[in-house]
Amino acid sequence: MDLPVMPPVRPMLAKSAATIPPGMQYEAKWDGFRAIVFRDGAEIELGSRTGKPLTRYFPELTGALLEQLPARCVLDGEIVIARGGGLDFDALLERIHPADSRVRHLAEVTPASLIAFDLLALGDVSLLDTPQSERRAALTDALRDARAPLFTAPVTHDLDVARGWFEQFEGAGLDGVIAKPPGLPYRQGERVMVKVKHERTADCVVAGLRPHKSGPVVGSLLLGLYDAGGRLQHVGVCASFPMRRRQELMAELEPLRMPDATGHPWQDWADAEAQAAGRLPGGPSRWTGKKDLSWTALRPERVVEVAYDHMQGDRFRHTAQFRRWRPDRTPESCTYDQLEEPVRYDLARVLGGEPEAR
Repeated sequence: MDLPVMPPVRPMLAKSAATIPPGMQYEAKWDGFRAIVFRDGAEIELGSRTGKPLTRYFPELTGALLEQLPARCVLDGEIVIARGGGLDFDALLERIHPADSRVRHLAEVTPASLIAFDLLALGDVSLLDTPQSERRAALTDALRDARAPLFTAPVTHDLDVARGWFEQFEGAGLDGVIAKPPGLPYRQGERVMVKVKHERTADCVVAGLRPHKSGPVVGSLLLGLYDAGGRLQHVGVCASFPMRRRQELMAELEPLRMPDATGHPWQDWADAEAQAAGRLPGGPSRWTGKKDLSWTALRPERVVEVAYDHMQGDRFRHTAQFRRWRPDRTPESCTYDQLEEPVRYDLARVLGGEPEAR
């Protein structure tokens, strides 16, 4: 390849905000794999947010992009899989598989799409220093004839429309709104955009902990919810504590520590069949690789209120945030019934390209 912007590119990032700021360009926040696409004639490469190649995992995309993209370009976007009218992140995770035969089978049964939202180079010209509004116009023009599986992300400059998207699009599997200053150049690896995500709270059972990599303090709390059959399912972790708080938590939870997992609801965590039957911590994963997933069992007697953005199936999509202990709640009362379900919204209406508003 010989492009004006060469890999690796560090994607421009966003910082969190509680409300949608005025005077911005607004887009939906897609829940998929961030990807920088490099195309130079017959060559094409998909790079992940960390710079690792994604090309081999999405053969159906590379063929479509070679047909539709300008002959020489670099664009920023999100790889997603749409099923049942919404985004399916679990299906996307399955695409990262070492076996080529499996990759090609999944490319047929769960084909991916690319949502393009920024243009970094076109022909021999780098657009990194070009204002956001001009890059958006160039992207729209370059992809004016795009068709599935390539889409241009809908955009608006109307704050009220963005607020409506924030409420409606979640039902299609999207997880918020991104706001971009119209005059912003593309600043690699910097958090210069704004993301506004949904935040909800849930009361969960603390059923275990993982130690911090730095020593004998809490790294994360393992969270559980009871399903309709009365089984405690592992739904995620709560982390991101200051070091002093990690030390305090270790002392607070010491009375609940079990000598081993015998008799614990998750005592079979290492058993593959048990992993398949329910949500347990410590299971094998292509993503965690050799990462130490060992954990300390705690008697499931304490309840914590955590904040989360949205669910991925039956678990939290991202790390939950500690809010407070709930001594007034019993562990048995911590069920899936408390979780708020967003109103369904057909993804096709999102990708239909609602007209830009100014």
